[in-house]
Amino acid sequence: MSRKIAFRKRRQNRLGMILVSMVVLMLLGVITLNSLELRATSESYLSQKEDLLSKIEDEKMRTEEIEEYEKYTQTKKYIEEIAKDKLGLVYDNEIIFKKGD
Repeated sequence: MSRKIAFRKRRQNRLGMILVSMVVLMLLGVITLNSLELRATSESYLSQKEDLLSKIEDEKMRTEEIEEYEKYTQTKKYIEEIAKDKLGLVYDNEIIFKKGD
């Protein structure tokens, strides 16, 4: 009878070891898959970051252009151009030639 009990214990130990090994392998597989997904997500975020940084640089350049244009619009030359082009104003001593049809 003690032989049967010893055989059962060995059998149970083997079954327990097999089950534990299967669980460990399954966990390893899940962790590996999640790791691959995280790497892909990380690469995606890095490319998105680079795109956003380039957009920031573009917007900084655009801001500088707008500031320069703002300074230009406050000059006398700009005011004269607008007065001539849009309003048709001229100086008193200025002669205007019109193209004949």
